[in-house]
Amino acid sequence: MLQLQKLTKRYPTGDLALNAVDLEIPKGQVLALIGPSGAGKSTLIRSINRLVEPTSGSAILDGVNLTELSSGALRRARRRMGMIFQEYALVERLSVMENVLSGQLGYVGFWRSFLRKFPQPAIDEAFRLLERVGLDQMADKRADELSGGQRQRVGIARALIQDPQLLLVDEPTASLDPKTSRQIMRLICELCAERGLSAIINIHDVALAKMFVPRVIGLKLGEIVFDGGPDDLTPEVLTDIYGEEDWEATIAKIDDDDDSDPV
Repeated sequence: MLQLQKLTKRYPTGDLALNAVDLEIPKGQVLALIGPSGAGKSTLIRSINRLVEPTSGSAILDGVNLTELSSGALRRARRRMGMIFQEYALVERLSVMENVLSGQLGYVGFWRSFLRKFPQPAIDEAFRLLERVGLDQMADKRADELSGGQRQRVGIARALIQDPQLLLVDEPTASLDPKTSRQIMRLICELCAERGLSAIINIHDVALAKMFVPRVIGLKLGEIVFDGGPDDLTPEVLTDIYGEEDWEATIAKIDDDDDSDPV
């Protein structure tokens, strides 16, 4: 279980990005974070694994207060938190396989990684993950030869090779076309279900959140203003989160009848 208790982030400029956020996420639950730009969605995700240092409050993962850990203990704790980035964060000149195996850095150390001396069980798991995300034929391709959807699949495999308990997913579909966005969201949710993973997905697309995720958190000015199921995201609620918009049209169901979409 992940518990956020009064999690607060105030930047040196005085801007309050998170305002005493309280949130509990049970094991195995996937939730979406929605809200306008500047609402604090990315800050919340990055405060959990301390890529952004919270000003106050706590983030507690399975009884361990992440906000109190020393640098060494934090490095070990980050093994349990897989991160999937909007811009993929791949090393372009390395192969797909090498990028996936970089998720083992927290286990094998810098020099073994630098010399590409990974243990055979890690290599075997990387092949299994690449097959699961549909890239088993691309292990030797360079990352800069891949499409956006393929790069995101590499990022997913890299996060999962850590064998995490929690996935932190930051705008996974922002750079993708609608069909690929649905495929990536479906893949993330299926993998979480298969592995019993909890996940927080920061997503700008309300329709995708409604389609795939059972719990939605709405943020506004660093505060939670909505916590409920996708069916509760009425036009009135969305207006409260984002402001005036033709929400009836915006949240119209995406045509997802193409069951042949690969996952």
